[in-house]
Amino acid sequence: MKVITSLLNNYIDEQTAVTVGKFDGIHKGHELLTKKLLEQKAQGLAPCVVTFDISPRIRLGKDMTKLLITNEERLHLLDRAGIDYLAQCPFEQEIMHLEPETFIELLVEHFHMKYLVCGTDFCFGRKGRGNVTLLRELAQTYGFTLEVLEKLQQDHRDISSTFVREEIAKGNVRKGNELLGYRYFVWGRVVHGKHLGTRIGIPTINLIPPEDKLLPRYGVYVTEIEIDHHRYHGVTNVGVKPTVTGEQRVGIETHILDFDQDVYEKQVRVAFLEHIRDEQKFDSVDALRAQMQKDKQFALQFFNRQEPLSLQK
Repeated sequence: MKVITSLLNNYIDEQTAVTVGKFDGIHKGHELLTKKLLEQKAQGLAPCVVTFDISPRIRLGKDMTKLLITNEERLHLLDRAGIDYLAQCPFEQEIMHLEPETFIELLVEHFHMKYLVCGTDFCFGRKGRGNVTLLRELAQTYGFTLEVLEKLQQDHRDISSTFVREEIAKGNVRKGNELLGYRYFVWGRVVHGKHLGTRIGIPTINLIPPEDKLLPRYGVYVTEIEIDHHRYHGVTNVGVKPTVTGEQRVGIETHILDFDQDVYEKQVRVAFLEHIRDEQKFDSVDALRAQMQKDKQFALQFFNRQEPLSLQK
């Protein structure tokens, strides 16, 4: 996949099928849009996703919520999906003040856009003045095909990044995963911790998540860990480890079942499958060890009753 960093100064030589949006989380609604793009390959059009390096609402100070995915994670997911071009552009002054007509004209002239797919609530251009009604007119003017999709729903509610974010923040990762269509995950590099897990016979790996990444509610989860393209089962604590440290730095600590390799400094992906319990402070390290053994048994039982693991995004 080729990454484009400017709408104003970059060009695509071949004809494209385009969708535009924040793409925070790449949930099932986004997946429907990308599938439509991929279908256009049969017509000779290259799939292209247009988004921004930071949400316009965050840039404008209207929304300071945590991200479901980082820019690096979005690139990874869309690349795996088969998208040819990702225009992940800075939301700068010149872009902020583009009139809707000018924005579409840029996509046509710079990206050779011949097909555009969007949802019924799609807004674009300065102050969000552009809408589907205007798009239908512009499609006639510039000669591209427009396809407008109804929102996917679950539980009588539109599937949206807000819906996913609410479930993940509550620790309801099973529901969040249903909405996403894959397992919610965090990427990070393995760092040294206090090595307490090793001393009590339950070794762990520690990740420091990106500051702007949304984490599940503090607690313990059944997880799947990917290291060097290999997958393992594990138990993960999200939080500040109140029993063994007085620090308030949030971390992700994972015990990988039946695993004894040295993975310090490796990039690891931790995917959340099931909430076990909330984070809690124990009276002693012995009490913590006993609970961790129970958490391991919960995870083992969870995996024993699951169907074979399907591929994630």
